[in-house]
Amino acid sequence: MTYDRLVCANCAGPVAEGRCHVCRANRERLQQEGPFGGLSPMALLTLLVVLIAAVALVAAHQPA
Repeated sequence: MTYDRLVCANCAGPVAEGRCHVCRANRERLQQEGPFGGLSPMALLTLLVVLIAAVALVAAHQPA
């Protein structure tokens, strides 16, 4: 999730504006997430299923 659509519960302003210390802390935390931080859980699950299918396909075509 991106922080540009989030509303702060502390000041009721957009988190992207960083009006209060809570906004600024959450904005910083969201910006520091890893490369998969912006992906939804469903996208991560789909990526995992595709990876497992690819490994199974490669293993099935290995000569005995």
